[in-house]
Amino acid sequence: MIARLIETPSISCARPELDMSNEGVIDLLANWCESAGFSINKQNVSTGKYNLIATIGQGSDGLILSGHTDTVPCNEEHWNSDPFKMNERDNRLFGLGSCDMKSFIALAISASQAFTTDQYKKPLTIIATADEETTMSGARLLAKNGNRLGKYCVIGEPTDMRPVREHKGIIMESVRFIGSSGHSSNPDLGNNAMEAMHDFIGRLMLYRKNLKHRHNNPAFEISYPTLNLGHIHGGDNANRICGECELHIDFRFLPGMKLEDMRYQIREIAQSVAIKRELNVDFEALFMGIPAMQTDSSSEINQYLELLSQHKGQSVAFGTEAPFYNDMGCETVVFGPGSINQAHQPDEFLPVEQIQPTIKILQNLIQKFCCT
Repeated sequence: MIARLIETPSISCARPELDMSNEGVIDLLANWCESAGFSINKQNVSTGKYNLIATIGQGSDGLILSGHTDTVPCNEEHWNSDPFKMNERDNRLFGLGSCDMKSFIALAISASQAFTTDQYKKPLTIIATADEETTMSGARLLAKNGNRLGKYCVIGEPTDMRPVREHKGIIMESVRFIGSSGHSSNPDLGNNAMEAMHDFIGRLMLYRKNLKHRHNNPAFEISYPTLNLGHIHGGDNANRICGECELHIDFRFLPGMKLEDMRYQIREIAQSVAIKRELNVDFEALFMGIPAMQTDSSSEINQYLELLSQHKGQSVAFGTEAPFYNDMGCETVVFGPGSINQAHQPDEFLPVEQIQPTIKILQNLIQKFCCT
């Protein structure tokens, strides 16, 4: 199953020329799940993009095992083997999506086959989503529909088989000041957007410093919110007053801080600069954003995964679909084989030695939350 999934490209990318449909992956999973006794719901998310909701067993408040079907793009020339062919060497499975995260869905289906339909007292639901690597539109649609699909949820992102119960939220924002150009020999002939950006960046650095002092969570390796200035462009010539200047920002905030508040505060700082300097400012959300996620340490599924894995619940800086499942009333933990350190880079791999232990842990979860 892992080999077939890797061989079925499903790149998700903001650049239309690289973006692909995930329907081939969804259809593979649907066929396997249906053969294993699951009822199938293939959900259209957008043109060429689909979710799969596969359920076995009756009742409510069961277990969800969830993964996304898309991958990031890749630079094939930097790989030591074909990224779209599973290659086994050095006790590792190489291929695009091997750890992030097509393999997990195959392992979830495999784990379910240890149980017969009549053993399920509560349902097991396997969910495969679209476009996690870009817009998270698949998970957003699930949350928007508002249906509670289970009481407990495990999202199989690569965590080295350690439970993750909280992660930071993310926003990416473009701020563009629009002044007026003119000949550089006389500043009064224009309104310099780059100088406004200089003012804005100074205020942004002070805002970042204040956030670091006010918000701290020692569970995270980087225990405070981070704000990165990732891209800037302004003007076109040394002898022209800069008419426009644009900055791209990446902001990662802690649980308890609200996405909408963070975006508003950044825009408010920019607006104050624009008013002071009598120019205009435009904003664009480069990424819709991911809320911060936190599942209580006392959650039954967190405690059970801590017991099974022999690791305490972790905190990470990368984002997942978990906040959307929590919004649906699920107690959600992120847990899967492979390491985030291997994701999004050449020669992505899944350690073979983690496959059977992962299946065993998933079987224990199914037994406890669906069959007991």
